[in-house]
Amino acid sequence: MKKNTNILHAARLIGGSILTIGLLILSYSLFVSGSSTMTGIGIGTAIGAVFIFLMGIFFVATEEMLEKSYKGIPLTPIQAKKERPLRRSF
Repeated sequence: MKKNTNILHAARLIGGSILTIGLLILSYSLFVSGSSTMTGIGIGTAIGAVFIFLMGIFFVATEEMLEKSYKGIPLTPIQAKKERPLRRSF
């Protein structure tokens, strides 16, 4: 469980940092420069940060499900039958 929280904290930190940068770029483009290309870059950066965070949550949930999943039924080998000699017909 410790590893899962580390991954989640890293995804939160990276996603939050990139989201902050994206929102700063977006607000700069809307209020200061008025450039449409900077607006697209800001929106794309913010959406990318959300996707990075969602991927981190997905990785943590997947790993937790794999740790807690049922491992299946133990199989015992079947005893092999004794082979009979081949009968040749001429």
